[in-house]
Amino acid sequence: MSDCLFCKIVAGEIPSKKVYEDDKVFVFWDIAPKADVHLLLIPKVHIASLNELDESGEHDELIAHAMKLLPRLAKEQGLDNGFRTIINTGRGGGQVVFHLHMHLLGGNNLPGFE
Repeated sequence: MSDCLFCKIVAGEIPSKKVYEDDKVFVFWDIAPKADVHLLLIPKVHIASLNELDESGEHDELIAHAMKLLPRLAKEQGLDNGFRTIINTGRGGGQVVFHLHMHLLGGNNLPGFE
């Protein structure tokens, strides 16, 4: 998608602090971190939100890959005591960039859910 911020990051048109990349996903530091560690994992293919995943199974391999990668990334960031993953879906769910992305947060500054 030509006007998608995250698609432009994947294409290298907008700089980012890359942490990891493979043929399916791109991972980089959030520019407005909410914790000591705040990474964004995005699929390289444009999927607007979690709502676009359906029963067809078209994206099953991609989502499984991303979910299995998150614990590895957390460990590499030293988050041995745990971490949080968040997927905001739709405007009502707090999604601001409409390209599916997973937040990986952790560290001493992890905000609570009081």
